[in-house]
Amino acid sequence: MPMNEITLDRFRKLLLQRRDELTDVEDSAQLAAQTVVLDQTRVGRLSRMDALQQQAMLRESNRRRELALQRIVGALSRINDREYGYCVNCDNEIASNRLEIDPAATLCIDCANRLETNRSR
Repeated sequence: MPMNEITLDRFRKLLLQRRDELTDVEDSAQLAAQTVVLDQTRVGRLSRMDALQQQAMLRESNRRRELALQRIVGALSRINDREYGYCVNCDNEIASNRLEIDPAATLCIDCANRLETNRSR
């Protein structure tokens, strides 16, 4: 059964809220992601390693945030196209409980389980 306008609007607002939260974090993370320049005459080897590790972790965090933003944009597009809430793999409805947890979900639970099983092989 297709989602009604009230439900779609609720998911749209949730997605927009999450997008805004991720964008706010992204803005503050840009400053921290700048290249680490260390004066090697004053900073020890462990401090340099720690700074490089923190920078690598920040890059990975930024990558994940960008993926989350792409998923949100895709979900908003599916809402506009009236395709939201349907599995992109099998075209069955995605359970509303699943969408409550992850409103950008693109797969029903069965297809997601199959994909995960295939990845773990």
